Amino acid sequence: MPLPDAHLAEQLDALQHLETELSARDYDETAPGALDRRHFLFLSLVSAAATSFGATSALRAQGRSANGLLLAGQQQQPTPVPLGNGEAPALQFQPYPAGTGALMQRLARERGAAAFERTPFDVPAWSGTVPSASDDIAFLPAHRLSALIRERRISAVQLTDIYLARLKRLDPALLCAVTIMESQARAAALRADAELAAGTYRGPLHGLPYGLKDLFSTRGVPTTWGAADFRDRVIDEDAEIVVRLREAGAILIAKLSTGLFAQNDWWFRGRTNNPWNLSQGSSGSSAGPASATAAGCVAFSIGTETQGSIVSPAVRCGVSALRPTFGRVSRHGGMVLAWSHDRAGPICRTIEDCAMVFQAIHGVDEKDPSTVTTPFQFDRSLDLARLRIGVDPAAPAELVAGLRALGAVPRTIGARPTVPGLGGGLGVEGSAAFDSYVQRKAKEMGIDLAKLPPRSPPTPGAPPAAAAAAPANPMAPADWNPRFVNGRTVTAMDFIQAQRRRYLLVSQWGEFMQDLDMFVAAPFADVGANAQTGHPCVVVPYKFAVPAAGGPGGRAPAAPTQPPPPAEPPLAPQPICATIVGALYQDDLILGVAHRFQVQEGDTHLRRPSL
Repeated sequence: MPLPDAHLAEQLDALQHLETELSARDYDETAPGALDRRHFLFLSLVSAAATSFGATSALRAQGRSANGLLLAGQQQQPTPVPLGNGEAPALQFQPYPAGTGALMQRLARERGAAAFERTPFDVPAWSGTVPSASDDIAFLPAHRLSALIRERRISAVQLTDIYLARLKRLDPALLCAVTIMESQARAAALRADAELAAGTYRGPLHGLPYGLKDLFSTRGVPTTWGAADFRDRVIDEDAEIVVRLREAGAILIAKLSTGLFAQNDWWFRGRTNNPWNLSQGSSGSSAGPASATAAGCVAFSIGTETQGSIVSPAVRCGVSALRPTFGRVSRHGGMVLAWSHDRAGPICRTIEDCAMVFQAIHGVDEKDPSTVTTPFQFDRSLDLARLRIGVDPAAPAELVAGLRALGAVPRTIGARPTVPGLGGGLGVEGSAAFDSYVQRKAKEMGIDLAKLPPRSPPTPGAPPAAAAAAPANPMAPADWNPRFVNGRTVTAMDFIQAQRRRYLLVSQWGEFMQDLDMFVAAPFADVGANAQTGHPCVVVPYKFAVPAAGGPGGRAPAAPTQPPPPAEPPLAPQPICATIVGALYQDDLILGVAHRFQVQEGDTHLRRPSL
């Protein structure tokens, strides 16, 4: 007689427990005709227990007999809804240790409704004569170009033509542009000038030409993700960041390069290069935005970061950049590498430019459930003496000295918190996001994913394919991206346990930053940890010198039958950058500090590469 429902679930749980215990016992599944071990054990247990536990009725209710097979007249479960790259999981990462709800409650209590309103960004008026040479105009900071546009001392059409000409001239050497949007850009510039003539001013980005990392979708223009498979693919929507910048009056003139699927600086046409030292790659994966900005090919650009992809190319190319707090800028319409890591932010010539762009793009987007709105008030005359600034012993001495000269009283800090056992989470997210693509490529190439051994991560600096001019199929076994394959083998238990440890890390960083507004360390010291915790940072040039050799990017390796490539020429001087890591949601404070340093430091950020 079947057991009451109250006991049935308990007994079925006991079955599962027994199955787990017995599955560890010896069973020769390599013998001819042998069943899969776990399947064999489960069927045996169910058959033996059906009468003892009264489980037959429960199995029938599920449409199965006591041996686990479908009963006559029952239907298979429907095929799961197919998933592409963008659909978000139900679980969302919250960098604030107490949760986003607690953050919102605190902000409402401290600032009221004003906490959730966008603060206007005021651009100082232009003073002095307007440069006449197109190169001099091209390298002006975006906020200075903004003043010229607003005062109608230069037109959006003139400015757009200057940048389009530079892109077309310099791209063969830089390989920073995937698609130059000449006709669309000129049409948008004409509209921007017409609006100004009619008295409509959209704000400080009105009429400014910019470039977008080619991970974001744009109507009518290919979105390639750096992959040859997608070189002609058009996604028929505009990403949210494209919409916000267009509404702010900015003019998109180019889709800029990203490394293959947001890895390194190699894409299907070759390597994107550092304008200061063309023998170097511009690092990844916001390779094109950093290169184009440093070369004066755009007024500003938009990059993305999962684990270093804004910081690394900005440092390599000697430009200013903001990696925002996680959740402050919508990723909707962008390629997903990891839902709980990905961020978008500005790459510019000056820190003030970064603040001006960020003011237009930050805030909640209902299409990206990770987004929040928190206060952003850029202060050009921020009092550094009132701020709690930490300094790691490895921090650049020149930057620390400059902050002291501005009134800062930095305190020495020690090592940041670490929690062993976090591995695998990023790989799992990437594997899930790219599952449909990987499944399709495996089918095309006759690869059994179940038998594909995990591959080690690529050597830093090596491209995803052997030849820059004609790279091999990026999904071939020799070039299989381990982020999209190794994550498939991580168990659900291991993934959840890693996320629990990640929360421990988030909480410990919350305690570490409790008495700090920001800190300065070595440029890449905290990139990995902050990918897990969501903290913001700014990249700021602090001196002009010969950079250290090595680091991300590099030459393509020679084929075995070819001689090794010649030694790289000596590196030329360029802006050398540092990073300032901020407390969560203190993006405006770290921008304010970096801006004050940049203005005092001199002209490092205004130097130009010789191209």
